Amino acid sequence: SLCASGRPSLSYQELKDLKKTNVLHIDVRERWELDRFGKIPASVNIPLGELVQALQMDPTEFEEQYNQKMPSKSDPVVFSCLAGTRSKQALAFAMSLGFS
Repeated sequence: SLCASGRPSLSYQELKDLKKTNVLHIDVRERWELDRFGKIPASVNIPLGELVQALQMDPTEFEEQYNQKMPSKSDPVVFSCLAGTRSKQALAFAMSLGFS
């Protein structure tokens, strides 16, 4: 299940279309879930428990840790998880940190 700012959920096709643009896709599942169920192509894995800390990192540290440019507070970001609960929490965390 997917969450995007302003819209609580996206369809798979909407995500595919969004990924053609400059959107950062953050998968907030645990690492064992990726091992078990597979990684989503062109997504960065930041488990929900790490997300608040990750979004407050120094950009250089973020890039070293996640091999991805750190999003600015106005960059488009999509969160995903297995069922939708964690991605909604991730969206709330990001918005509480000033992400639009």
